[in-house]
Amino acid sequence: MKHNFGAGPCILPKEVFQQASEAVIDFNNTGLSILEISHRSKEFEAVIDEATQLVRELLAVPQGYSILFLQGGASLQFAMAPLNLLPEGGKAAYLDTGVWATKALKEAKKFGTVDVVASSIDKNYSYIPKGYAIPTDAAYFHYTANNTIYGTEVFDKPETALPVVVDMSSDIFSREINVADYDLIYAGAQKNMGPAGVTLVIVKDDILGKSGRVLPSMLDYQLHINGGSMYNTPPVYSIFVSMLNLRWLKAKGGVSVLEQENIIKARALYDEIDRNPLFKGTAAVEDRSRMNVTFVMDTPELEAEFLALAKERNLIGIKGHRSVGGFRASIYNALPLSSVNALIDAMKEFEDTHTA
Repeated sequence: MKHNFGAGPCILPKEVFQQASEAVIDFNNTGLSILEISHRSKEFEAVIDEATQLVRELLAVPQGYSILFLQGGASLQFAMAPLNLLPEGGKAAYLDTGVWATKALKEAKKFGTVDVVASSIDKNYSYIPKGYAIPTDAAYFHYTANNTIYGTEVFDKPETALPVVVDMSSDIFSREINVADYDLIYAGAQKNMGPAGVTLVIVKDDILGKSGRVLPSMLDYQLHINGGSMYNTPPVYSIFVSMLNLRWLKAKGGVSVLEQENIIKARALYDEIDRNPLFKGTAAVEDRSRMNVTFVMDTPELEAEFLALAKERNLIGIKGHRSVGGFRASIYNALPLSSVNALIDAMKEFEDTHTA
């Protein structure tokens, strides 16, 4: 059995893979592949309607918010959000917690002034800044909820009266949130929702249409809302697989059940990192991500040897990002506790053979 700890595109449930593969040959007994059906057909309209309803149900999305399935990943949202929300000559406030937050604020600077309210770059983004002031004259406040490279996560929304924009690409559906606390949520699908190729956007309707900008049609949230996520041909297959995965999540008992499973998985792995004398975590304890566990070895020269052991044990994708080094275990929703335990067993085995 392969244990997939890859940071993304990531693991999905086996039953979702099975259902998705069957639909590639014959979708819903239509005699057509899901890859060739018309996005305007009643069959696909049923798919996108169900996917939308599942998002609304699983996240308890209130009325007054629209749900979109767009393309371009979170990277396009780095520009699309300020284009739609930042007036000409306006200012936005950003929290800098890593590579993706930095890319987001760099895009925003192309459309107005950006106030970086705080940054954790001084310690290689190993913590979430605290106690910073958010300006009251900004158009919105933006932050990245989970930082995949550095293994940190923001669990409590920063307090501000400003509209809040959040990138939840790597922790959406992993824990309960109050959507009403946010004005714009965006998330690339390829961590907990589905395969790469579709991006989930949840936007509060009354925040739109106030920037005064003339927007390119493909970058206008309102046009996508008006078109029901079908202003242009949508990523049909990615939306379909996301729908299957959201069905799976609902059948599991919903986000609250997955959150408890994620807490158990993360706690087990962090406990072993803290117990095992050969390993140490890289993120501040209070900011440790439940989705991406980053750690190194006290003796860096042993890291290649441990990676070799991991390969023997079918532990895939645990090499850390080059910005941090060491190891990164991504433990998204579909990764079972048994895979986490397999990694823990390998760490214990390595300890047994390398300590007196």
